[in-house]
Amino acid sequence: MTSSTTSTASLRTDYRVRASELVGRGWLNTGGTDVTLASLRGKIVVLDFWTFCCINCLHVLDELRPLEEKYGDVLVTVGVHSPKFEHEADPDALAAAVDRYEIHRPVLDDPELTTWSAYAARAWPTLVVIDPEGYIVAHLTGEGHGHGLASLITELVEEHDAKGTLHRGQGPYVPPPASESALRFPGKVLPLGERGQGHYLVSDTGHHRIVELDADLSTVVRAWGDGQRGDSDGDAGAARFSEPQGVALLPADVAARVGYDVVVADTVNHRLRGLNLADGTVTTVAGNGVQRLIQDPADAAREPERLAGADPVTVAISSPWDVVWSPELQTVVVAMAGTHQIFAFDPAAPSLRMLAGNGNEGLLDGAGPDAWFAQTSGLATGTDGSIWAADSETSSLRRLVPTEDGGVTVETAVGAGLFDFGFRDGDAAQARLQHPLGVTVLPDGSVTIADTYNGAIRRYEPATGQVSTLARELAEPSDVLLDTTGTTPLLLVVETNAHQLVRLPVPATALQVDEGAAQTQRPRTPVAAGAFDVAIRFSAPTGQKLDDRWGDPTQLKVSATPAELLLDGAGSSTGLTRTLRLNPEVTEGVLHLTARAASCDGEKDGPIPDHAACHLYQQDWGIPVTVGTDGETELVLDLRGINA
Repeated sequence: MTSSTTSTASLRTDYRVRASELVGRGWLNTGGTDVTLASLRGKIVVLDFWTFCCINCLHVLDELRPLEEKYGDVLVTVGVHSPKFEHEADPDALAAAVDRYEIHRPVLDDPELTTWSAYAARAWPTLVVIDPEGYIVAHLTGEGHGHGLASLITELVEEHDAKGTLHRGQGPYVPPPASESALRFPGKVLPLGERGQGHYLVSDTGHHRIVELDADLSTVVRAWGDGQRGDSDGDAGAARFSEPQGVALLPADVAARVGYDVVVADTVNHRLRGLNLADGTVTTVAGNGVQRLIQDPADAAREPERLAGADPVTVAISSPWDVVWSPELQTVVVAMAGTHQIFAFDPAAPSLRMLAGNGNEGLLDGAGPDAWFAQTSGLATGTDGSIWAADSETSSLRRLVPTEDGGVTVETAVGAGLFDFGFRDGDAAQARLQHPLGVTVLPDGSVTIADTYNGAIRRYEPATGQVSTLARELAEPSDVLLDTTGTTPLLLVVETNAHQLVRLPVPATALQVDEGAAQTQRPRTPVAAGAFDVAIRFSAPTGQKLDDRWGDPTQLKVSATPAELLLDGAGSSTGLTRTLRLNPEVTEGVLHLTARAASCDGEKDGPIPDHAACHLYQQDWGIPVTVGTDGETELVLDLRGINA
């Protein structure tokens, strides 16, 4: 997830920095009380700068849960919500997200990025650790910091226990009133047709289960999962899921061979699960439960080697969000949101393979292995065998066209880039979406889109290249399909934040909406043309050392939009420092930086033990800049900064 802010100096390691006050529009999960740093004195505080659209931020929520439980009497985690999209600045939408993701901590609503800027945050997610005396001791970006944070917290507990500055006891979290409904933040819907007596299968995401609904869309016929977050197979009532999303029905002949009918994207468990409609059993069919990370640019190229011949249940995958059966490819296509890739799962083999995406986050078309995606969250098969994808973080509609060799090429139908969004109909080149999560293809070949953050259902017509609006004022629609069970075709919509499925008429005349195009707005950093130094700071946590067994374990990749902004310094190389040369004839643009560092458990001056646990730290930044004669001549960022 990329971001930036003003040219505030990064945190230094050679002096103590007092934490800035927490300022925003208001607080959630505090019972109406404002939280101040003075009220947190004596506690170890972790500020988690997040935005609820961001898959990396959702990963960090889960990384922090064990720490919050283990160190509950000395640790206070504060979520600082700093929105990327316009919709995320809506306080009601934020409150729903806090509820949906079971965030049991105080949350500061920071829509103007006031606290974000005060702490020099430049990326989602960013973590800042404050010691019991109110000083910043660590500044971390990206995910994967759970192990290092545990070590740091242990050190801080020992230090401040000895000094008498650590205060144990309850933190400021106050749980909100519980709410109950038949469904809780449902995600995706699947018609079962004749194999399910006209019923529908729905991912009841907030209840961590899959439910079969009667045709009335409200009566629960049966459920897979006991309603508690977990990861276990077995009978329907004993199985457990963790925020499941997509569901796909296998062809009857394939189901008969493999012993299950439905594939489920069990998102937070990083698994695919199989449901047997006859006996109700649940089995894991892919994923070992360990989150997959793309470790370097060549990693995606090695996916065929990693996956070839491997039992799918033994390999790591990352946050599968949607699944669909492709008759053309004779496989289940998987939106692997966590690594910005598209996978193919063959249940009969069984096997997994990478279909498209090199792990970079962004919008880039071309051959499948070279394409860039950004948190793809919705899939549908087209009448011509194509696979349509709702690519949420680029607010785009993508098309995967199968090739004769079993691969795909990738095209963009609607959307402009990682920071471009809006609510605009008309010609596809100018049309804009806002974080779409669902997509389906109508019999005439047109494509309907659950345009989630615009609260709308949109339609794209490939024949004319036009975008229109079919419905609006919905509560975060996350999926849509055409319901033809009645005498009149209707749109069936999963209205996530209203905890329901609704049927809507297909309008005779679609709306033409133009509420404008927008970009994620953050202040631009003034920089000077010519030589420009970039440095990414990283220090391995206590108990870890850089994994230098095969050479330099760090890597920095640099590019720019427009590409002409960089006269020199673009590309990937080892090391975390580089001198760029900025073009004086380009007045503004965005610097794109990707940093990675690998470390393993081991003593700083000793060898890495056999079978040591290893860790990857990685982050992408997008830094909007203005170029002139005056301005910064260097940029210092923290991949993992620790204050001495």
